[in-house]
Amino acid sequence: MSRRSALIAGASGLGVAGLAVGTATGAVPFSQALQRVLGVASSTPVTQLGSRRVERVYSAARGRNVDLVLLLPSKKPPPGLPMSLMLHGLHGSARNAAPSGLLKQLASDVARKAVPAYGYVAVDGGDNYWHQVRPGDDPMAMLLEEVPQWLRARGLGGPDGLPFACAGVSMGGFGAMLYGRRRNERRQPPEAVAAISPALITSWPEMAKRHIFTGMTDWTSLDPLRHLTALQGIPTAVWCGTEDSFITGVRRYIAATHPAIGYTAKGKHSDTFFHSVVPSLVSFVGKHLPRAA
Repeated sequence: MSRRSALIAGASGLGVAGLAVGTATGAVPFSQALQRVLGVASSTPVTQLGSRRVERVYSAARGRNVDLVLLLPSKKPPPGLPMSLMLHGLHGSARNAAPSGLLKQLASDVARKAVPAYGYVAVDGGDNYWHQVRPGDDPMAMLLEEVPQWLRARGLGGPDGLPFACAGVSMGGFGAMLYGRRRNERRQPPEAVAAISPALITSWPEMAKRHIFTGMTDWTSLDPLRHLTALQGIPTAVWCGTEDSFITGVRRYIAATHPAIGYTAKGKHSDTFFHSVVPSLVSFVGKHLPRAA
């Protein structure tokens, strides 16, 4: 056996254990030279699959402490890193707002320069469709007024800390559309809105079962299906599984508004489908960073 063959054989033995460690930790524990020997290196190897930070902050708008979760493409992101909101679904939280695989996809795409560097920020919004249900608890005010302050204080989101985009899943997709509308009304439209399986319910009796809105008028004043021009001029993407209970409303929205992406495919209202569209989500949002970023 030649010396090179022996080295490769030995490295392969190390590789089995090392790659197992890498899978668990998100880091490949070898030099780039050894990665090339093992055949696991690329021209832009991803040795660290992003950074997830969780903090506890006080929201005056919600009258309570909330989790602030930052999903960043690297441990040391550039100053002023552009940030997109990521809104969670019903009975969710900031910690589980993102569909599985989002951070890994983001870090990988940024590392190989498929998209410019950007990140996501998630906060606890409660089960109120991202609007004020009870006095003293206004999650939309938190998104509009407080999140920019929190981001700016951490050197993220540019000089004003304002998220450049908003994404969400299920109730969070409804919330993302509502957030885009509110920003438009302030003449500060986001660069993009992205909704995965948004909770676009087509009847009041069905929505009433959730005990969120004070009445039909409250719901219809916010329902994206009744405000189809609210996101006019804002690049919008919508994804939904054809076995999802929200598919009827999503199809109506796509047919009426012709979003930049209106994607439907076989799938249920589950993380399996949500995960399947993560590459498209990361790419879509990444293509709409502010020009100055």
